[in-house]
Amino acid sequence: MLFCYSKIDIIVKSVVKNPITSRFEEYKIILGSGSSRRKELLEASGLVFDVVIKDHREEIPLGLHGHEIAIAISQQKAEAYKPINDDKVIVITADTIVLYRGEVLGKPSDRNEAIAMIEKLSGKTHHVVTGVTLLSSKGETSFHETTEVSFERMTDDMICYYVDTYKPYDKAGAYGIQEWIGTVACSKVKGSYMNVIGMPVERVLHELEKFIK
Repeated sequence: MLFCYSKIDIIVKSVVKNPITSRFEEYKIILGSGSSRRKELLEASGLVFDVVIKDHREEIPLGLHGHEIAIAISQQKAEAYKPINDDKVIVITADTIVLYRGEVLGKPSDRNEAIAMIEKLSGKTHHVVTGVTLLSSKGETSFHETTEVSFERMTDDMICYYVDTYKPYDKAGAYGIQEWIGTVACSKVKGSYMNVIGMPVERVLHELEKFIK
């Protein structure tokens, strides 16, 4: 069957804009992160941006707790992009941590550490916190998003299978909720699911709008 479109149909379709893209079209937005997950999440929203990665200092300042840590590291990452001389440039940096009973679970260094982290989370509830910093020539603002995640209890075979198959050494807490482990073991997510993947996109877009006003 043939479908014929009139010239009017084609013209209408060509002028329809993504409402997210149009909000920020006069700005050059830079994502200061090498995370493929953050890149994919922002791309899915329709936001137009470039990825620019710079070396940065990253350490947990003494005396900070919980969300303060994620924010501080996102701010450290933003420092590498200073100064910004163009009024139309905005840099986004972020850091995600996993908190379990006050302990920060970062990226595991090897198989044994990854297994040990997941064993801690098995059958328990933890929190995923992402700190985000927005930077421009006019100023800087930071915020955080927290999501509560619960896992069913996992057997040793399940944990080893996940670690050996998915090798989650680049993920805070040694897991990616979008992978097999999230499908078979995650029983509850309270808050932003995207935040657990690595970027609370809805919150970022909202804060971006406030930032440019």
